[in-house]
Amino acid sequence: MMKGTTQIATLTLTGVAQAFSPVQSMLETSPSTALGAFSLKFPEVSFPGIQDGKRKMLKKKILTLAAETKRGLTATAEQKAEMQELFADLEQLNPTRNPLRTDKPSVNGDWSLDYTTSDSILGKGGFERIGPIVQTIDTTTLSAKNSEVVRYGVIDVPRSVTAELSPVDGKFTDVKFKRFTFWDNIGFDAPEMKFRGALDVTYLDDEVRLTRGDKGNIFVLTRME
Repeated sequence: MMKGTTQIATLTLTGVAQAFSPVQSMLETSPSTALGAFSLKFPEVSFPGIQDGKRKMLKKKILTLAAETKRGLTATAEQKAEMQELFADLEQLNPTRNPLRTDKPSVNGDWSLDYTTSDSILGKGGFERIGPIVQTIDTTTLSAKNSEVVRYGVIDVPRSVTAELSPVDGKFTDVKFKRFTFWDNIGFDAPEMKFRGALDVTYLDDEVRLTRGDKGNIFVLTRME
């Protein structure tokens, strides 16, 4: 009985771990226009008040779309494209240079996953996720935890995975998974070399965090009280 339960847990918990899967940063590009030898170039001027207003507008659009698509579970191709554009626009207005090293705002604490393009984390085509999908980060102990509740028929099963963080710089950290747990008291250690990944924080303020993952997946998280 215990052996079969462990096999089920191994399969079902794999999706939880993928929030820390290997990432590749998006290359930033900016258009340039050649106007000839007599063109004049003026320095760009940034107005904090205008940027704050744009951030607020983008966050509202992102979170509204996230709610409408049930964390991305029911998102159409058009809605996915819209979210990708909004996501990239908000990244360009990131107010926190080194999100893994700053105290205000702090990346530490509990974060609710509001949107992702990862089908495995959403449980698309599989078992329903009940309630919030939570990611907890603590840079003081270099640890993290992903947790969720999955409904198997009429049974709701809480499950989680803990991880060890190894920051590479102020926004990117390698991740080594440590232990998978379900029902709060049954668990097993992650295989030494199999479950590894990375976490790339591309936007952080007091309310919202954006993260990029492998295979083009994006993650929108909001801070929990």
